[in-house]
Amino acid sequence: MSVPPHWEILRESVRGPGKAHNQDWYDVDDTVDGTLVLAVADGHGSAAHARSGLGARYAVDVFLHRGREFAARARDSGDLRQLHRDACGRVPREIVRDWRDRVERHVRKEPLDGVPKGGELLAYGTTLLGAVLVPGLLVAWQLGDGDLMLVEADGRIRAPLAPAEPELGDETESLCGRQAWDLMRVHWAPVSDPARLPRLLTLSTDGLSKSFAAQDGFVQFVREVDERLAAEGAEPIREALPGWLNHAGSYSGDDTTAVAVWRRPDDAGPSEDDPQDQDQDRGTESD
Repeated sequence: MSVPPHWEILRESVRGPGKAHNQDWYDVDDTVDGTLVLAVADGHGSAAHARSGLGARYAVDVFLHRGREFAARARDSGDLRQLHRDACGRVPREIVRDWRDRVERHVRKEPLDGVPKGGELLAYGTTLLGAVLVPGLLVAWQLGDGDLMLVEADGRIRAPLAPAEPELGDETESLCGRQAWDLMRVHWAPVSDPARLPRLLTLSTDGLSKSFAAQDGFVQFVREVDERLAAEGAEPIREALPGWLNHAGSYSGDDTTAVAVWRRPDDAGPSEDDPQDQDQDRGTESD
């Protein structure tokens, strides 16, 4: 039986310059068996979304709960077809339903002073980006902006959930949108050999990537983080992360949050000539 990899976890969130409150939220759940559930959310923050920081927290809480459930099914089941159907249909619907239930309960407890045009959900609007990693499988979900970046075992850098067409301006998909479950993008990647898992996985709100003049600059940043992790280990990078995010926020003007998991070099991956397990990226499917 293969030994699950050891993951180092790095996480930080900083408030944007001049902002009264940080509208981002994040959390990570890891276990000794190599299972990881991680999520970040970015509340929209404008006047119409007055409670979006709370909406982001609800989104992360809901994702961790549903992610743990999905991870348990993945560990107990060998039926990848059913798991894939769940990932593309059941999980997005459960996340959106649970988030809306949390919002509606809060509104009943603390009514809004005025209902924004578009309904009460709009006040809590937020993006969501999350991933579940269990032995043999990596699945990630995204609604709205933000970035999931993978450094594969052979060093390739990918952004598997990047939209086909960049979103315009500050407009983004949201949990408060109609039929939000249909807009959730899914990355599905069975990985039979633990050594072929990505060596670095990062989830970040768009305050980080927007701080670079072009996407190439952000990709280079991820590459340099990977190289420094390999050269220095996790602790120096963990200590440097708040400063990096503050620096990014000074350019983007936004709250900036990053969660990263790094597979230590002693969990060696394949050479560049080794074949990689097939993965699959697609949007949600109807139930």
